[in-house]
Amino acid sequence: MPAPRLPERLKRLPVAHRALHDGTAACPENSMAAIRAAMAAGYAVELDLQISADNEVFVFHDEDLSRLTGTSGRVDETPAGRLSTLPLLGGAEHPPPLSDVLDLVAGSVPLLLEFKPQRDGGDRLAAAAAPLLRSYRGALAVMSFDPALVASLADHLPDVARGLTTMTWRGKDAEGLSPATRARLNAIADYETTGASFISHHHRDLGSAAVTRLRGLGADVLCWTIRSAAEEAKARQIACNVTFEGYRAALP
Repeated sequence: MPAPRLPERLKRLPVAHRALHDGTAACPENSMAAIRAAMAAGYAVELDLQISADNEVFVFHDEDLSRLTGTSGRVDETPAGRLSTLPLLGGAEHPPPLSDVLDLVAGSVPLLLEFKPQRDGGDRLAAAAAPLLRSYRGALAVMSFDPALVASLADHLPDVARGLTTMTWRGKDAEGLSPATRARLNAIADYETTGASFISHHHRDLGSAAVTRLRGLGADVLCWTIRSAAEEAKARQIACNVTFEGYRAALP
């Protein structure tokens, strides 16, 4: 069966990175306030997913709570009831459950959901998110840096477009990766075996041989994270769409 393709609206509407946040306590990243702002502006929304200790899926970027909540501990070791009451950056916003986000968006703008790599391999996260996403009615795609997690998403959500979040791993970014793993990731060698139909690649490396190869195979290419109109113009020479923050990308 051919891999599900990226929804057309996710190729057309610029994607607000972690929603349309402004870095303040009033509108922090991955918050309901930032999602509402993106919806009001007419942008697609990129969000990050983590899982609580009791298997509820939350929209939250880090595996650790400290940067965004000032509280020590891991998301996957914290119960959902506790997570949903933690103030983001000391404000009135809290980490939102994915179920609440889906109810809010309700198909009004496209969603690009990044499943963050998990120390348990990620199948628990994929399995917990799958029932919510199978019943969702709206433009949607899922992705992850971890090819094994993308393969798990293929099992749990075979009808949802899936992709790999990618970059050229080098320097400090590659610390802890074996040479073989680094080579495989840099070649995006898992694209075919995971049943992906798109990649979201670091904008600085869009001219890489791996990206060129996949474009030749018909892969859709998104990119991250664009922070100026000049970067956007350059990226769009290769990428069909951009994930952006810190400025307002031009709407079509």
